[in-house]
This record gives sequence, structure tokens and C-alpha cells, in this order.
Amino acid sequence: MKICSVMKGLYCRAVSDAEPKFVIQEMTLPDVLSSHQVRVQVKACGLSPLDLKLFRDVGMQRDLIPVGREVAGVVLQVGPKVTFFQPEDEVVGILPLDSSFSGLCEVIDTDEYYLVQKPEKLSSVCVAAALRDGLCAYTALHTHARMAAGHTLLVTDGASSFGLMCIQLACYHGAKVLTTSHSPQNHTFLEQLRPSVGVQDPLVARVIPVYNSSSELLSAVMEETGGLGVDIVVDSGVHLHEGEEEVESEEKKLLPHKHDIISVLGVGGHWVTSHQDLQLDPPDCRLLYLKSASVSFLNPEVWTASSSQQGRYLHILKDIVEKMSSGVLRPQPEEAVPLYEATVAMETVQRHPKTKAVVQL
Repeated sequence: MKICSVMKGLYCRAVSDAEPKFVIQEMTLPDVLSSHQVRVQVKACGLSPLDLKLFRDVGMQRDLIPVGREVAGVVLQVGPKVTFFQPEDEVVGILPLDSSFSGLCEVIDTDEYYLVQKPEKLSSVCVAAALRDGLCAYTALHTHARMAAGHTLLVTDGASSFGLMCIQLACYHGAKVLTTSHSPQNHTFLEQLRPSVGVQDPLVARVIPVYNSSSELLSAVMEETGGLGVDIVVDSGVHLHEGEEEVESEEKKLLPHKHDIISVLGVGGHWVTSHQDLQLDPPDCRLLYLKSASVSFLNPEVWTASSSQQGRYLHILKDIVEKMSSGVLRPQPEEAVPLYEATVAMETVQRHPKTKAVVQL
């Protein structure tokens, strides 16, 4: 295959206090690969919202930020010291924060330590769309919460792609799962995951609707757990202050209040939050102390931002793709968009972070 040295990719031009702009930019491939680099022909790329504040916090300020980091493709060429792969291997991975390549380039170069083998029967589109959510779910439940068989778990917004991954992973390991639904349609979908008569291994023990009133959450969880509370809570964001919903979007009005989250935790419980600006007042801390409970922040970017646990990270990625291939993890199918619609799709994803998009190249 003849490789064009100049390709086009999607990049974000971030301007302070202004909405980010997504632009097509040319990128030039280097003539020679470095020792541990792999050259990959991209087949599919997942689009996730850019955390521009994170880039600033870690000192990665640049004019153009590459867009599209969850990639699946085929190895074309390997560097002289690469040991994990050889040409024609199918691979999948997440490009690091400091990558200069957009995942929407036809061909990219990246270190072998960010990729794993893709099982043959797993489609590139499916794995590129769901890999990030699988990593988040794995990090939340295993790395932070130390989930074990017999634990009771509350997943907020279980119909989201991240929520569904948490539910499936928890049930595979023998946990009892409660979840919330954010719309009648989501409630119907989640109820289908509940046990039928004679089914021994249900996915969801109870679906709690919060689209009419989030005040039902605490009473429903306590009823289901016999007043003991849950061992683990995994949220998709929280309300910090009473009355906040008056100025929030409809989507954010459905988020649970932080006091409700702390109240549903059992003794020794663990709360894994995606809310990066969480504020806990002294009464909140006191309640956590009384329960000997703990809080963790879910930031999946740490895996590629630091090389301190690279071996563990690759083990997690490999386990995720194997579970997808075997059907343990069954992400909701995403319809791939063509490359010429990538800019519009990314603008939508950036405005609505729970929206998923995958581009087929």
C-alpha cells in the first residue's frame, strides 16, 4: 500500500472564553518511525468531548488540539524495536493526550504501548465507539471501587453508554445493580434488562425513574436494600446545591443531589464521581465519616497521561476488548458517520457530552 505523506485530520482551535471551533488541517507523516512506534491505517475513530480545561491544567496548550483519540485499524509498519505487533495486525487503542495526530487521519503513528490486538470478530466501528466508556467503567468499578461478587451497586443514568457498560460489567462479576432512568424511553429499555421468570442472572434488580422527581431515589434504594444502603455508587454528575436546577439544563435537572448520593451509601461504601468540581460541605464530610465511606474521582485520562502503570493499562484494554468480543460487554450499536460529516458530529458531541459518535474511514 502506498502511503500519502500528507493527510487531513480534524483539529480543535480553542479560543479563551469562546466556543471551540473544529477545523480540517493537514498533517505530515514523518519519513522514519521511531524505535517503538507503530504506523496504523485507521478504520474507525470514536469521537468524545474535549476537556479543554484539562489540557490547560496539564500544560498542553497549543493552537490546534487533535480530535478523535479512540481508534481501530490495521498495522502498516513497525519501528525497529517494536515487539507487540507486526504488519497486518488489527489493533485498537486510545491515543495519548499529547499525540500530534488526529484519529481521523487516514494513517497515524503512535507508540506500541497505547495499542492492543483487536479480536477478529469484533468490528472496528463497535470497539472504537465503546472503548472509552469501557475503560471508564472498568476504572470506576475495579480500580476505584474494588467491586466484588455480592456488592450492591447504584449506577445513575444506566441507559447512557457509560452506564450500560457499568451495569454489564458489574453483573458479570456477580454484583446486584440498581439504576436510574432519565426518560420514559430509557426506563423501558432498562426494564428489559430486569429478570424474567426463571432467569437466574438478571442485569438490573431495580430501575428507579427520576424524570418526574429525583426525590424518589433515596426511598427506593433504601427499600431495595432493606435500609442498609449500597456498597458502590457510580454517578454521571451530581447537583451540588439545592435550587441549582432552576438555572440548569433539562438534562442536568435529572442529576441526583450530592446529599442523596451520600445518604444511599452503606457503611464502608464507595462513591465514584465524574463531577470534577465536586464540593463537599462539613455536614457532607461528617456523614461520610460516620459511614466510613470514601469518594473517588473518575478521570480515565490518567492512564495515558502517565506511564507509571502502563502495563496495568494495557491489561485493562485487552480485557475490555476480549469481553466485547465474547459478548460480556454489549454496547448499544452506534451508526457510523462518514468522514465528511465528522466536523458536524464533533460539534454535537462537544455540546452534548453524553452523545456518542463514531466515524468510519
